Amino acid sequence: MKKCVIIYNKKSGKVKPKQLIGTFYDVIEKHGYELNVITTKRPGDAIEKVKALPNDIDLVIAAGGDGTFDEVINGNIQREKKLLIAQLPLGTTNDIGTMFGLTQNYKRDLEIILKGVKKNIDIIMINGRPFVYVAAFGNFINISFDTPKKWKELFGRLAYILFGFTEMYQRIRMNKIKYKVNGKEKEGEFSFIFITNSSRIGGVDGVYPDMKLDDNKFEVLLCNLKTKPDILKALVFAKNNGVKNVPGCEYYSTSKLEIEFDHVPKHSWGLDGEEFKSKTNKYVFTVDKSTEILIPDKNVKKLFVSEE
Repeated sequence: MKKCVIIYNKKSGKVKPKQLIGTFYDVIEKHGYELNVITTKRPGDAIEKVKALPNDIDLVIAAGGDGTFDEVINGNIQREKKLLIAQLPLGTTNDIGTMFGLTQNYKRDLEIILKGVKKNIDIIMINGRPFVYVAAFGNFINISFDTPKKWKELFGRLAYILFGFTEMYQRIRMNKIKYKVNGKEKEGEFSFIFITNSSRIGGVDGVYPDMKLDDNKFEVLLCNLKTKPDILKALVFAKNNGVKNVPGCEYYSTSKLEIEFDHVPKHSWGLDGEEFKSKTNKYVFTVDKSTEILIPDKNVKKLFVSEE
């Protein structure tokens, strides 16, 4: 019998764990798997749980938000023998799962995942640490990881907006960097840095409608927006005209990016909505090709080069 492990963050979503775990067993065992459900207890726990799994596991499902999926991928990349990974979105925003074609109807999602297809996916690395779909640095980025969990449980996505109002007093910080992209060395001052591998970010679809998950590249957006009115104008422009041509921003598609700040930043990066602390001013972004995922076939033709 095939073996499946679900890494479950019971703090994600509003469905009672007992009800959810019962559904896990009903659906997974019906598809011929022996199931083991492992719940996480603290940030980073999923990384260690996945690293410790035996090599004969046929499928690992990350049941939680985008951060849980990030941790499962992180743990898998650190393994010598990689395992097949899937995501069951239970969180607040669920950018990745929605991009894959999942619906947040957890029972239906499990069914279509198990009937899905295996695909090799690009995973971006920041100084050797993997993240799945977005690394962000700059003003207001902390909203994604500082918004209280109780707020998210009560208000869902609205919690981020409410917490954002408490951050609006911040002045816009500029970060002076040198960077190398596509063989060219440049420098500048930027208020926002986004490195992404997704068509959906922050609950917004179609941010990069032509991106692919297996083209050995990721998207880079460097924004020199100095005032809050500039930010609002850029958001409106991006909504109407796309992200690639926003005034005050530079866009690149690349397989490698090197960034050097003029000092060690006091503020953290946000990786897949979670805080990433570091004590360096140099960052290298590359692509790892060792991860295979199981996803619904709904959006495969749109998301993968190999299906064009």
